[in-house]
Amino acid sequence: MNRSIYMDNAATTRISDEVLEAIMPYLKENYGNPSSIYSLGGKSKVAIEDARETVANCLGASKKEIFFTSGASESDNWAIKGIAEAFESKGNHIITSKIEHHAVLHTCEYLEKKGFEVTYLDVDENGVIDLEQLRQSINDRTILITIMFANNEVGTIQPIKEIGEIAKENGIIFHTDAVQAIGNVKIDVNEYNIDMLSLTGHKIHAPKGVGALYVRSGIRIPNLLHGGAQERRKRAGTENVASIVGLAKAMEICSSNFEERTKRIASLRDRLIEGISTNIEEVRLNGHPVDRLCNNVNMCFKYIEGESLLLMLDMEGIQGSSGSACTSGSLDPSHVLLALGLPHEIAHGSLRLSLSEYNTEEEVDYVIEKLQGIVQRLRDMSPLYQRA
Repeated sequence: MNRSIYMDNAATTRISDEVLEAIMPYLKENYGNPSSIYSLGGKSKVAIEDARETVANCLGASKKEIFFTSGASESDNWAIKGIAEAFESKGNHIITSKIEHHAVLHTCEYLEKKGFEVTYLDVDENGVIDLEQLRQSINDRTILITIMFANNEVGTIQPIKEIGEIAKENGIIFHTDAVQAIGNVKIDVNEYNIDMLSLTGHKIHAPKGVGALYVRSGIRIPNLLHGGAQERRKRAGTENVASIVGLAKAMEICSSNFEERTKRIASLRDRLIEGISTNIEEVRLNGHPVDRLCNNVNMCFKYIEGESLLLMLDMEGIQGSSGSACTSGSLDPSHVLLALGLPHEIAHGSLRLSLSEYNTEEEVDYVIEKLQGIVQRLRDMSPLYQRA
C-alpha cells in the first residue's frame, strides 16, 4: 500500500511550504533571544511584533490585544481561569455548552471543585445551542459565557454573533474557542461581539505548540506564568519565535485566499457527503446540514464500530478519525454525539473526515469507493446488521 490520503485535518495539518519557508530563518540565522539587547535578538523581537500585528489584523483586533501561547488548550485555560479569578468578587457563575472541547469542559469542572457554578447548555439534534436557554441561564452572578465557534467533531457553527450580543447586553465576558473556525470562517472579533478568543497554529498548516489568546482591551486577567517580562509580563518564558512567525504566516495565507480556498474545500466536502450518502445505506450525517465548517464530514454508519472502520481505512491508505484526536484511546462514545441525542450504539459507528486545500476530487472518489466496500465487509460480520 503506497497511497496516503490524509483527511484528519481537524486533528492537525501539515506545515505548508510557505509557512516552512517563513520559519526557517528563525531556526537558523535569526535565532537570537528576543529579550536580548543586541541586534540578533532584536531581529527576533521585531519578528514577534510583526507576527502579533498580522494575527491582530486577521481578527480585526489590535496588536496589544494578542498574547502568544503554546496552543489553544493553554489559551482556553488562561481565559476561563483568568476571568474566574479576576471576577470572583462579582460572581461565580459560568455558562458553557455540553459539546465543548475538553480543554474547556475540564477547566470548568476544575473550577466547579473550587466552588464555581457552571451551566452546561444543551444542543439540538444538529449541535446548535438554544439562545433562549442561554438567556434564561444568565443570573446576577454570571461572569463568563464560553461557547466554541465551531464544533471540532461535527463541524456545527454556533450563532456566535447572537451569543456575543446576549453577553454584551448583560455585561458578561464572552469567550470563544475558535480553533476549528480559524481559517474556515472569516472572523472579526468586533462584528461577532467576542471579548476573548482562543486559536492554535497546527490546524491551519503552522507548527504544533503555538497559539494565541485574544483579550479585548480593558479586560484584565491574572498572569498565566510568572517570571520574565515576555508577553507584556503576562506570560513569562522565552518566546517560540519561529512558531510564532509560522502562525502569523499561516493566518495571513488563510485571510489572503479565503473565498477561493474555502469554496473549493466545501465542494470537496459536499462531494464526499453526497457520495457516501448515495452509495452506502443507513448512514447519518452528524452536525448541521448547512451551518457547518467547509472541511467537516462526520457520519455514523449503523451496525459497525468506528474504530474498525478507521483501521480498515488505514490499510487502504486513508487517514481519518472517529472524533476528537484528544479523546482517541477512550472506549466511551463521543460526548458530542451523545449530546446530539444519538444512542450509544449509533455514536460508536462515527467517522470524521476533515479536508484541506491539499485534498483532491480524485482522493474523495477513492475514499467513497473504499468506504463502500469496507462498510459492507464490517456489516457482513456484524450480528446486529444480520438481525436487522
